[in-house]
Amino acid sequence: MSASVQSWTDRLDGKQAADVSALLERATAADGTAPVSEQGVHAVSGAGSDGVRHLVETDADRIVGYAQLQPGHGDHPAMAELAVDPAARGRGIGGRLVTEVLSEGGPDTRVWAHGNLPAAQAVAQRLGLTGARELLQLRRPLADAELPELVVPEDISLRVYRGVEDDPEVLRVNAAAFAWHPEQGSWTEREMAERRAEAWFDPAGLFMAFAASDEQRLLGFHWTKVHPKQGDEPAIGEVYVVAIGPDAQGRGLGRLLTLAGLHYLRDRGLGAVLLYVEGDNASALHTYDRLGFERFHTDVAYARA
Repeated sequence: MSASVQSWTDRLDGKQAADVSALLERATAADGTAPVSEQGVHAVSGAGSDGVRHLVETDADRIVGYAQLQPGHGDHPAMAELAVDPAARGRGIGGRLVTEVLSEGGPDTRVWAHGNLPAAQAVAQRLGLTGARELLQLRRPLADAELPELVVPEDISLRVYRGVEDDPEVLRVNAAAFAWHPEQGSWTEREMAERRAEAWFDPAGLFMAFAASDEQRLLGFHWTKVHPKQGDEPAIGEVYVVAIGPDAQGRGLGRLLTLAGLHYLRDRGLGAVLLYVEGDNASALHTYDRLGFERFHTDVAYARA
């Protein structure tokens, strides 16, 4: 068997991007969870990839492992994601990729294990890494399930996205609501444009709340998403982003906007809905628990102890 080779690049060429995308699809099919986030998938194709570095491990000119390093910014450390081709597992590739991204990214680098699968836990234990951040996926049924009635208070105006003229307010609230979040809080118009270009984008699924007395300044929004049917897996809705401006907290807008999206997704005939939430976000977890969501799986970001 030939020795595999690792190499870094600031941008994958067309063939590399296609090969990495195919590897990610095979890993997703084998593991039941995607090894790389939506943001990471965009970066594979070169979209929204400023500062992102790509590590590929090849064996006989075939990519058998891939890692992506997102640069740190401000107080947020560098973040890495990786995948190993199912046909090449058991050869230490995952451990080598993690070791290299930790070396390249610096001592505070965090490495995501989506689904926190046993193989990822074993690599973390072997390298002396500990869980530094948890991202929970919650789910609840929609078909044949009760939903609280959607009642919009008289002092709130609720409407859907009208187009790019709404982007400045969406981005303002997003940045303020997620100032603590290393990925979400740094969205720009480019991230908005990328998502508007996606096949799943539907302006009728982006709900925006304003004070009835001032429909120019956004208070909060809920952006829904629909994942299409894949193989035997039915289509499923997602509470994609819920953002409430700091000056609008405590008014029940998170629940109101979430409910608006849930009713919309159920009316589209979807049988279930998922969402992601930080494991230490107690207030959001309380809201989602009251709306009938339950834990489905956990992503863990590992770091040096």
